[in-house]
Amino acid sequence: MLWMTVPDSYPAQHWRVAWVGFDMLEFAGLLTSAVLVRRRDPRAPLASIATAVLLLVDAWFDVMTAGRDVVFSLVLACSLELPLAVLCAVVALWPPVVVSARAATAQRVAVHV
Repeated sequence: MLWMTVPDSYPAQHWRVAWVGFDMLEFAGLLTSAVLVRRRDPRAPLASIATAVLLLVDAWFDVMTAGRDVVFSLVLACSLELPLAVLCAVVALWPPVVVSARAATAQRVAVHV
């Protein structure tokens, strides 16, 4: 139904603000993921997978809305957005290495007993 009812083109207001805002959201996701991974926070996979999805969506819409700049959009997608999305997905699926202080203490006590 959407294929038949959505127009091929549509003039959008605030186009630049929307795309810059979306890129800022991706940057915030990458920064948040990096900080959480560095801290070995158990929420790191959530931030990483959300960021991967944002990067995939950005690559898709960049290429689909590129018009005459499609080659540049494909190069950007293939050299930056898609590799970063894969990296974020790998981080999200990586086995958690988070060890709570309580578990580490219990392990040390058990070794000495």
